[in-house]
Amino acid sequence: MRRLVSSIFDDRDFLELLGRFERVLARVLAMALGVVIVAATVHLLGQMAQAVYRTDANLMGDGLVHLLGELLTLLIALEVLQNITAYLRHHTIQLELVLATALTALARKVIVLKPDIEDPAPLIVALGAAIVFLSAGYWMVRKAHDDHTTKARDRSDRH
Repeated sequence: MRRLVSSIFDDRDFLELLGRFERVLARVLAMALGVVIVAATVHLLGQMAQAVYRTDANLMGDGLVHLLGELLTLLIALEVLQNITAYLRHHTIQLELVLATALTALARKVIVLKPDIEDPAPLIVALGAAIVFLSAGYWMVRKAHDDHTTKARDRSDRH
């Protein structure tokens, strides 16, 4: 206990303790999200099997939109798990992956958007603007990454 108290007052020890806490928390979150993804996958496969084998299932209308929404939600969860895994490996947040996850979430929202919204114009404009800005951000991050990679490769070719 004394070591814990003294380490709180030493900056280097405190930052090391905080770093350990972050890594443990990220591992716990990754395991919990893994359990959720497995359960969601089993649930989605069950829904798909029911939709295929039921004679009254509507796979061309709302039923298909619902299944696509569930599938995209599962893909978003996988991308979040990749974000956590990348954090554990590199101890940084990968902006490209975060932007791709956000774009997937927006695409899901557009796909499952109910057509019976009273005034859909503001929502559609807002979603469109969000998609444009996130896409621009993703493009800039990719371009910066590609430029950095090209420069690093050129430097290594010279040596």
